[in-house]
Formats: sequence, C-alpha cells, structure tokens
Amino acid sequence: MTRDNLDGRTRDDLLRAGLEEDGVRLVRYADRWPLPGTRAERRAVRGVMGWLGLSALLGVACIVLYLVWPFRYPAAGYELYTPLLGLTGGGCVLLLAVAIIRYSKNFLPEEQAVQERHDDPSGEFDRTTTSALVTDTVRRGGMPRRRMVLGMAGVGVGIPVVGAVIAAVGGLIKDPWRQPPADTVWHSGWYSEDGQAVFLRQDVGDPHKVVLVRPEDMEAGSLLTVYPFREADRADKDRLSAVFNRGDTPAVLIRLRAGQQVTPKPGQENDNVGEYYAFSKLCTHLGCPVGLFEQQTDRLLCPCHQSQFDILQSATPIFGPAARPLPQLPIAVDDNGFFVAKGDFRQPVGPEFWEMGWR
Repeated sequence: MTRDNLDGRTRDDLLRAGLEEDGVRLVRYADRWPLPGTRAERRAVRGVMGWLGLSALLGVACIVLYLVWPFRYPAAGYELYTPLLGLTGGGCVLLLAVAIIRYSKNFLPEEQAVQERHDDPSGEFDRTTTSALVTDTVRRGGMPRRRMVLGMAGVGVGIPVVGAVIAAVGGLIKDPWRQPPADTVWHSGWYSEDGQAVFLRQDVGDPHKVVLVRPEDMEAGSLLTVYPFREADRADKDRLSAVFNRGDTPAVLIRLRAGQQVTPKPGQENDNVGEYYAFSKLCTHLGCPVGLFEQQTDRLLCPCHQSQFDILQSATPIFGPAARPLPQLPIAVDDNGFFVAKGDFRQPVGPEFWEMGWR
C-alpha cells in the first residue's frame, strides 16, 4: 500500500487497517469513559494527580535533602542522610510508577486483541498505521483535554531527571575542596586550623578521660596507640569521644632502643624526638590497624594481609601488598614535658586511593 492510498484515510481506518495487516483481530476496543466529564471520571483524574503530586513532593524532598542535610560525621543527623535519600528518591520513582499504572488502567482504551507473530521488517504501511494507533490511544485516553494531568506527569517525570542531574554534578554545587582545609581528605584529625596545640593522648577505655603522653611513660622498644587532643575540647564530652571514631586519627608512637639509627625521608629529618617516632596506624594497603610491633626486627605488622613496615627505614613496606610507607606524624615535646604534634601527617593516610606517589 502506497502513501497516496494512506493519505485519504481517517485515523480510525488506519488503525484497523494496520491491525488487520499485522494479523491482529480486535475482540474489544472501547473508550474507558464514553461520556466525558462524569463524576467517576473526575474522581479517577484526581486519584492520578494525587499520586503524581506525592511523587513530585518526594522528588523535591530528595533534592533538598541532598543539598542541605548534614552528611559529614559527626554532625547531628548525619546517619540519616543515606536512608532519607533512599526513602525519598525511591518513593518518588515508586509513586510515579503507581501513577502511570493508574492512568493506564483508568484512561487508556479497553482492548482485547489476538495477533499472529511475524518476523518481517516494518514497511511504510506498518509505520504509518502504528503512528495512527499511538495517536488514537492518546486521544481516547483523554490526554489532550487533561492538561493538568499532563502537566503533573511532566513534573513527576522531570523531578527525578533533575535530581539525577544534580546528583551527577553535586560536586560542582557543593564542592568539598572549597571547604576549610581540615574538612578535606588531605587533612586528618591532627590538623590544627587555629594553631592550637595538639597533644598525643592515650586511649584508656574511658573516652572522657584525658591522659597525655610524656617521654618517660614509655620503655625502650615499646609502642603506644595515640590520638589527638586539644585543650579546648576538655570540657566537651562529644568532641572527646568523637576523636576515637574518626578513621584517620589513630597513630602509633614508638620508642626505639638506644643506639638504633633511622634513615629519614627527605624533609622529615626533624619529625622525631630522639628515639621517639610516630606514624599513622592505618595500613596503606586496605586501611587495617597496624598495631603489631616486632621489637627484635623493628617492624610494624599488619594482621590483615601481612604487610610489614621497617621503622628503621621510616616505616617503608618491605613485605606484603602495601606499596606506600606509613605517613609520619611530626612530633615534639612542649615546655611541660608532653608530646605534641608539630603538624598533620606528612602524607595522606589510608589505603589504595592514595597510590599516586608520595614525597
């Protein structure tokens, strides 16, 4: 059948001709609402709009939560960030699907058809009649005259799309690198923004009890796990306990035996206090705690994958999968005889992400 034969036909003729050409026999094909504007139809319209409205509301809530809800530990409510995004984002998509299903059941034509399968490619006739079928379905479904439903459907579909775009470019909207330096992955809990002294603190089992470290507290050949402490935090129980929950703060303070010589890395010649050295406790392979000290060989061992770090070579890995030395923490002793950190770790702490070289 040519284009000339198709141009003079009505949409209904094209619809049925296309079905017949494809071997489709219509058993039933009728409008859902033969009489438009009935009370039942208006009630169905309100139901679909309600689902679309709820979907749009959850979509907006998801976007707002993504932009303004606190997500950094230990901000109040940060633990709800991901669950709330899941509930609002998932609810938005779910209710949008419910609205589409309700619209299909309430407004698209009632159709019962039997069709024989065929494998031939579609020609001009098939494409034209299929277009007529789609157009007829839209018309019978009342979409052109239900502009409010159409608009709400656009909002319901558009908000998830906008949310996905915002999530994709979220770093440009809320760039973490533009935050204060201490709020980036380049700094740990040992970083002092205001120049306040950061002491080395022991973990004695009570997160609110502060026990600082002096050189005489350690015997030769011993190791001690230490955490940062600022005098301004002494009266703040939340900050005192929060330091033990940060993943980047644990460090090991080691006192070598007399006469042992350490080969320092360039620029780290003055980061120790005599035989006292401090390094990050996080293995540079996968972040396990490196807390096993082999006194006779002066090696730190990671219990997870058996990486070994030679303290006499500034914690350089000599065995196992770790490929980068443990970052060193520069330390000193203040006028009162307590250990303090002279700055943050020399290199970023942690595992594989940082396999980009070090100085």
